[in-house]
Amino acid sequence: MGNLTIQAGTPSFTTGEDEESIPGSTFTSLLKGVLGMGASFRFRANGVSMTPFIKQGDLVTLSPYAGSSPRLGDVAAFFFPGTEKLAIHRVVGRKENGYLLKGDNANAFDGVIPPENILARVKKVEREGREIRLGLRQERYAIALLARSGLLPSFFYPLCKIIRLFTG
Repeated sequence: MGNLTIQAGTPSFTTGEDEESIPGSTFTSLLKGVLGMGASFRFRANGVSMTPFIKQGDLVTLSPYAGSSPRLGDVAAFFFPGTEKLAIHRVVGRKENGYLLKGDNANAFDGVIPPENILARVKKVEREGREIRLGLRQERYAIALLARSGLLPSFFYPLCKIIRLFTG
């Protein structure tokens, strides 16, 4: 059995060394179908809007909300209203008609995303064979508030450099 990945903006299916492209509409249908059955969905991230928590090429596992609702700080997969464009950004607020989402490394908010457009939460991120937990546990609340205020890059990047000095 192969793995679903997104590379260079094009969804693809890989089996060993071979890789085949999957049209965007097929990928979208597959994603919705798998999550709709209550199963997790794993793919390779494309983009930098969630750096440093999710980087280009990281393996991301999505898990359906299954009766629960997105919470402040969750990293959620959603479709922009009126499109089939998938994005993974952090929930930074709740509005009467939906959720306010924003990429941790983005300058602008995504707007209010209706609940029906939010498909799943990020359950796991893997980078170079290691699980990345930072940003998915309790610290997600503080990260959401910093991202919403636009302070995350100026606060977090220097902190990451200091942590790397001590952890190698």
